[in-house]
Amino acid sequence: MEPDAVLIAAAEALAPRVAAAGDEIERGRRLPGWLVEAMRAAGLFRMLVPRRLGGAEAHLATFAASVEALATADGSTAWCLSQGAGSNFVVANQLGPEVAAELVGDPACVVAWGPGASGSARPAEGGCRISGRWSFASGCHHATWLGGGAVPNGAGTEAARVFMFPAASARILDTWRVRGLRGTGSDTYEVEDLFVPEGRSFSVRRNARHHTGPLYAFPPELVYGVGFASVALGIARGALDAFVDLAAGKTPRNARDVLRENAVVQAQHARAEAALRAGRAFLREAIGQAWAAAAELPSLPLERRAVLRLAVINAIHGAAGATDTAYQAAGATAIFESNPFERRFRDVHAVTQQIQARPAHFETVGRFLLGLEPEPGFL
Repeated sequence: MEPDAVLIAAAEALAPRVAAAGDEIERGRRLPGWLVEAMRAAGLFRMLVPRRLGGAEAHLATFAASVEALATADGSTAWCLSQGAGSNFVVANQLGPEVAAELVGDPACVVAWGPGASGSARPAEGGCRISGRWSFASGCHHATWLGGGAVPNGAGTEAARVFMFPAASARILDTWRVRGLRGTGSDTYEVEDLFVPEGRSFSVRRNARHHTGPLYAFPPELVYGVGFASVALGIARGALDAFVDLAAGKTPRNARDVLRENAVVQAQHARAEAALRAGRAFLREAIGQAWAAAAELPSLPLERRAVLRLAVINAIHGAAGATDTAYQAAGATAIFESNPFERRFRDVHAVTQQIQARPAHFETVGRFLLGLEPEPGFL
């Protein structure tokens, strides 16, 4: 079996165990240790790490398929894979080869961080001393390394850097009290006057690209976007499959037949299925076209980035709509925690609240398609 196929098969094989652990993941508000170790052992967190550093250097479509496979079982687990693999990708591509080998060359490595450059960095001999607090750090409880965005003292925001430090150096604050994607453990962490050696930081603004190969031509924002879209697609797939099972046996109050005999339900389900499959097909097509371009050119063309951005935003919102259809058609059954709809509804709408799902991305891509200059930073 090809290495990429092994990764997808591992995610698919793990999915039933993940589904069975859904309540445990929700209660703990983080992934249980056994699950993290299973994902590590399968090489899932390091699938986007270069081969020269011991990773799989997988095709971006493999990343998408693996994340989607886990999302059919549990959105939080897939989200942590998306974030962990994506952050490992960034570190591998942005840090110098020797430092990257120290971090992501470790088979146990998982990187996590919160967005933004809210910290401060004070130059010190051999590096910097940083202080700060960062939120939304998905997977920080099982991470081995954390990153903190900070602006060196006296510099402007353009000089912002991400500083990498061992996870054990930080204090994690219990702030992740949310409705959707509850099991991601996306808590807040902080450090104070922590020394970070020179070389363990990279520019927020510049894509250093220390590795060749098609994968490393993709901007981090689009790699994360593919992951987020795949989470949403998997959640929706799980919701529609669960509805098929429900519709075969549930007879609504004051109705004569089971749900699947209702013509309105039949049409709604078909439209939702079409939207989900179309979103998935467009995403895979856009990934394939971008990959082919990246294999031939030194950088990813703006057109390919724009189409992939469009596929990402389309997939996320199409998946949310399909999940809504299943939730609404399930009736009062859907509101109970004991059924598979309520959690998926919360999770997919947590995805739509993220930066990768902002409707403004449609405007950005639309500007480009109409021959105008897109807003900087979105493609």
